[in-house]
Amino acid sequence: MAEGAEVVSCEPPGEEEQGAGGEEEQGAGGEEEQGAGGEEEQGAEDGGGSEREDGAALTDAQRDVLERCLHTLRHAQNDSHTLAALLLITRLCPASQLDKPTLRRIFEAVGLNLPARLLVTAVRGRESSGLPPHELLSLGTALLAALSTDPDMASHPQLLTTIPLLLGLLANGPESNQQEEKQAGEKGKSPDSKVQAEESSGPESNPAKVEKPAGERKASKQNGDDSSKSNGVKTPTETSPCARLDKAMAADCYQVLTAVCALPRGLDQLLGRGAIPALCQAVEQNQTFSREQGLPLLGCLLSGRTKDKAWGKHPAELHTLLDRLSKDFCQSTEQARLDRCSQLVQFLPPVGVAAASEELKGVVSRVWGTLRPMMQSKLTPRQIRPILVLSACLLDLYGWEQVGPPKTCCLLVNRACVEVRMGLEEPPGNELSPELQHTLTGCYRIMEAAIEQACSPALTQTAAPPPSSVSSLSLQQSQQILTVLQEAFSAVIYHLQQVDPSQYGDPFIFATFRSLCSWLAEETSCLKEEVTGLLPFLIGYAQSHMRGESPEQGLSDWMAEMSFSEERGPWTGREPLRYLLPALCHLSAEEGPRKVLLTLDTPALLVDFLTQSWNSLKGKGGVASSRDPSMETACSALLNFTVTEPERVRKDACFRTLEALLSEALPVLVHKPRLLVLAANMCTLGLMIGRLRSAPTGSVEASQRRFFSSALRFLRGALDTGSSTKLVQVSVSWAENWDEAAELWRLGLQALGGCVRAQPWITTLVREEGWLKHTLTMLGQCSALADQHTQGALEEALCAVAERCPLCKQEIGDVMRNEKGALSCMRNLKKTMLVK
Repeated sequence: MAEGAEVVSCEPPGEEEQGAGGEEEQGAGGEEEQGAGGEEEQGAEDGGGSEREDGAALTDAQRDVLERCLHTLRHAQNDSHTLAALLLITRLCPASQLDKPTLRRIFEAVGLNLPARLLVTAVRGRESSGLPPHELLSLGTALLAALSTDPDMASHPQLLTTIPLLLGLLANGPESNQQEEKQAGEKGKSPDSKVQAEESSGPESNPAKVEKPAGERKASKQNGDDSSKSNGVKTPTETSPCARLDKAMAADCYQVLTAVCALPRGLDQLLGRGAIPALCQAVEQNQTFSREQGLPLLGCLLSGRTKDKAWGKHPAELHTLLDRLSKDFCQSTEQARLDRCSQLVQFLPPVGVAAASEELKGVVSRVWGTLRPMMQSKLTPRQIRPILVLSACLLDLYGWEQVGPPKTCCLLVNRACVEVRMGLEEPPGNELSPELQHTLTGCYRIMEAAIEQACSPALTQTAAPPPSSVSSLSLQQSQQILTVLQEAFSAVIYHLQQVDPSQYGDPFIFATFRSLCSWLAEETSCLKEEVTGLLPFLIGYAQSHMRGESPEQGLSDWMAEMSFSEERGPWTGREPLRYLLPALCHLSAEEGPRKVLLTLDTPALLVDFLTQSWNSLKGKGGVASSRDPSMETACSALLNFTVTEPERVRKDACFRTLEALLSEALPVLVHKPRLLVLAANMCTLGLMIGRLRSAPTGSVEASQRRFFSSALRFLRGALDTGSSTKLVQVSVSWAENWDEAAELWRLGLQALGGCVRAQPWITTLVREEGWLKHTLTMLGQCSALADQHTQGALEEALCAVAERCPLCKQEIGDVMRNEKGALSCMRNLKKTMLVK
């Protein structure tokens, strides 16, 4: 076919062509559509040859005709010859009977340019084409559907350029697209402009002119901008039967889109070419197969890594779609509601979208109103499972606020806990089905939400919680929830005891592990023996992932599909230990569990975690950009070991590694106000370790000097003298985080005293770094300190400095004799200084 030839020859087909293509076009198109789209429709009236079963191999006669047609395709002089051969192939050799090599031969003979130009010609309604637009569309979509069955062809750039045209057909129907193109032609656009524009503008373009959602349409009309009229697009109430695609053509369009969706980058290809608004409009207008095939395709686009991007680009269209689906859900029969629970889950937005949307809040409230009586009815395990999963996703969006009265909240938690017990208390060796694993993961989220709400600090601060909140539970109801949670987590522990290291890469095991960690973060007194017995698994599981000893791909994919925002993001291997850290803080403070943790070399694991996290923080470029609470928690757990196990600290090489890390990190963190709490943790941890070290026999290591210099500068900046009062005040840089950092600061000062006594060389830095001068000036000018704890911490440090450094003792004595400030209240310091 000559380059630049018309889509279809203007000269009428000859007698042979007419026989092959003219009289039999309707039958050929019908059978091809049946083969590509899977529709069980009748072909031509004459039957088109011998009967054969769908999918059967080609006969010798068919193969002979196919070879002749392929020869014609390769040597066609114009589009009429090409169409005649293609129509004959579709007539005698449906795509379902062609293998991939044969389809590839057809593709190589025809190329994808012809089907694309057929679509352009059809939607522009060119009278010179020689064929009705409907038949051009039928043949073009059928060809694309057949060729798209080969993944290599589905990913071809020429096929991808047809996606906006296909989306336009599905959203608006054939006639609306023809009207749009006619208007575009009147403005001087060339016949191929739509495809050319798509090729040149890249994947972010959206040539399929899709109407605005209902909410935007209303606003546009009020402003005199009725885009639905100007674009020739019918509103949902104006949709007529002639504006709908026939079933075969719609099936062919969806076949192409589904084939593209299955490609490695298929979701991005569809999202960038306007699939979301087009498919949403198709559903809104109830276009052909929009429910059967359009909604599943939208569900794929709204899953995994593309969910945030889709909601970020098209929030209005997706809110409109969700509103419609939620109304359908609430108005459907009881059985249909059970079936639609899983569907509705796919179309809920990411957690971040929920906060600013009152419209979404109304949707969630409407769905909860339907779910409440469903939860209260008698249901089989198979019926309750989709309800629990949907409930978990709704909790992710707005928490317990809209669930209902306390009785409903208790019922939901109880249902989830019972499902967990029934699912996990199976004999060892019984495998859980994927469906049950999916349900249990949702139940875990309900249990975690109950724990989060029950332990929220806001409950103690809110005088009058809303009556619909779980926070208004009675004491009896709270005890009931605690009991069922304890029983459920007993089943979780039992299940995890059966896990083999070969299962560590299973996403469901991670979900189960994380759920238990959420319980242990708040409650370690219950099931203490069982938890202590499970510690080898918990530490081994976290260690295996952090050191890359377990397969990570399944977990990485699962992380991308999680509905709650804190999970979303790339898998690093540190996630299991990050969830376990709060529990380790509690357990490391208790002698029994701590001894077990020490046998498992837990301090070394924590040091590895801190090292990896610090390197990751540095690698982000801006260390001050984000706070990582898990690093602070790891420091707290290590601090417990340092305080309670001094001999282990002196002998274990991992604490030497930790000191090197602290000497590198603290000098950087001192200048990062947003990371002040982390700096306080690292400073205090380093000082607590330093008090256990003996004085160096030779010269002081540069790393040690660097750490203590940074620590003194950091501690010095916490307090200052008020300008209008004679009281010591928290400095501006510390004020925001003082509630979290105050206790660490006081402990750091006490540890500084211990460091000075163990390593007297530090007193030189105390003077050089200005800590002593700043502290004495501040205490000399103020009349009193804010609290006794702060005074005691400063007094401890000053006493140690005075004991180990004659020069420092002299400076302190001079101030105490000449000033009558807060120093005069420090009795222990007076005894040390021999001052009355």
